[in-house]
Amino acid sequence: MNEPVARPAETFAEAEDALLSRWPETRLEPSLDRIRAFTELLGDPQRAYRSIHLTGTNGKTSTSRMIDALLRALELRTGRFTSPHVERMSERISIDGEPLDDEAFVRAFNDIAPYTHLVDRAGEHPLSFFETVVGMAYAAFADAPVDVAVVEVGMGGSWDATNVIDADVAVVTPIAVDHAHYLGDTAVEIAREKAGIIKPGSVAVLAQQTAAVATVLLERIAEVGATAAREGLEFGVVSRAPAVGGQVVTLQGLRGRYDDLFLPLYGAHQAQNAAAALAAVEAFVGGEEPLGDDIVRGAFAEITSPGRLEVVRRSPTIVLDAAHNPHGAEAAAAALDDSFQFDPVIGVIGVMGDKDAEGLLAAFEPHLEHVVVTQNSAARALSADRLAVVAREVFGDDRVTVVPLLADAIDAAAARAEATGSDALSSGAVLVTGSVVTVGEARTLLGGRK
Repeated sequence: MNEPVARPAETFAEAEDALLSRWPETRLEPSLDRIRAFTELLGDPQRAYRSIHLTGTNGKTSTSRMIDALLRALELRTGRFTSPHVERMSERISIDGEPLDDEAFVRAFNDIAPYTHLVDRAGEHPLSFFETVVGMAYAAFADAPVDVAVVEVGMGGSWDATNVIDADVAVVTPIAVDHAHYLGDTAVEIAREKAGIIKPGSVAVLAQQTAAVATVLLERIAEVGATAAREGLEFGVVSRAPAVGGQVVTLQGLRGRYDDLFLPLYGAHQAQNAAAALAAVEAFVGGEEPLGDDIVRGAFAEITSPGRLEVVRRSPTIVLDAAHNPHGAEAAAAALDDSFQFDPVIGVIGVMGDKDAEGLLAAFEPHLEHVVVTQNSAARALSADRLAVVAREVFGDDRVTVVPLLADAIDAAAARAEATGSDALSSGAVLVTGSVVTVGEARTLLGGRK
């Protein structure tokens, strides 16, 4: 009997379609069995390079991009795996700071495709979309080859598919409640799951956490014999001040202090992400000497993080932020107040059905004059009408407009922002937020990738 043979993809669309035909990211069977079997068939590519692994509730992608930039400034070849993507699936796998182009993405898919059906047939459940893309990334990094992989978990830690890698450095960004259905109803339960990326002998770089979460993480560090580097103790933000196009920060790293660095991202949370990224790279490089000041200054000055308080249009200003839980919304709202002088700010909000819409809306309520509720095109999207019910409870009837089509919602919000700007010194703005998918679709509508 002939074994089935995977048909090679000829175009990006074919590769994307084949991947999307698998179990979606939202359908999980918590086990590393399939990804271990898959990477073993691929020759365990994740063992071919050193790595930095990131988990946490918010800030992972921005911190990953900062780590990547610092490593490249040190003349190391990098692979970066992040998720979800903002606009295009190929954003998830980057080499030397750039997403795979269409040809490279198809090649990476075709390299691993012959092995997917072997895993599918051997187990009770098939490889998921996410597991397959993780295998693609690890194989592409080995093929490049890269010196170091910067890997963001998809969800959780212990049983996340990325966790077949044994990283030199584990970074834990702030932990709050999200994905409660899969990870637990409390931050402490979630922290236990996320702590699973901290491996024996590694350095664990811990962002500021609640006392209860910090206890869980420190117990894991002691259990496996890792070393802790904690924000506020071993590293942190010394000072920060808003500046045109971002902020100026002074950071205390593990090896030294770095004064007056320009960071072209907004908000205190991004300064904290920068401190964690700096500590992670210092821990990875090792030694006692600080990183070169020019290296750090140059790397941070070039940082971008699409869809994270990203200004994509002026007159009126339109800002995109991928906040999709209350913790992220609080950080984005604080950054709006801190870094901009907009009056009023009109929100365009579309969320997923499995998210805490009420908590997210409540975090934004003091900062938005009016909200236009909408929905993105994803099957999981909460309908605009259902979101409106929640929004009216939080904002009141007079401050909520329902516009189901995202493009029309942005137009309606822009018109309102222009019409109600308070005076010559300040102007209205639009904040599009609530979901990475909402922000990605808005970014495409407003001009797409830069």
